[in-house]
Amino acid sequence: MSLLDDVGERDNWRCWVCDEPVDPDESVNDDRGPSVDSRTTDRKAKVAERLAHRACNSRKGAVKVVIEWPEHLHVYEPAPLLTVAGRLERKGGREMVGRCPTERDAQEAADWLVDRLSRLVPGLQLTAGVEPGGGQFLVVLATGRR
Repeated sequence: MSLLDDVGERDNWRCWVCDEPVDPDESVNDDRGPSVDSRTTDRKAKVAERLAHRACNSRKGAVKVVIEWPEHLHVYEPAPLLTVAGRLERKGGREMVGRCPTERDAQEAADWLVDRLSRLVPGLQLTAGVEPGGGQFLVVLATGRR
């Protein structure tokens, strides 16, 4: 098995940048084709390579990657997910990542975060909680370590 196949299988053939499916049978020369992204800039990362579409991998070399929050979530002041994920991966602990107008909105955001970050940082054990505060609801991520 090749490195691409190993990484693709481990990442369930999903691009770590855009979170869209990657077709393992697509040409590696096609923009939507599979490529292996080496995370050499983050030496502390537990996973050295990630699966990405060729275009997503190429584009991230020119501009800093931003993992977008979905537009359907009602989150104010959402935290930059790559920064939060990296910090939680390195240090563990707990971080407030956004504010929502209702508890339901906050729970929806919390559920999405756990799902998305499980693919963004495989192996990182995260929980997400909702806490009331100042007439709003805070979305909080936490790891098992403090």
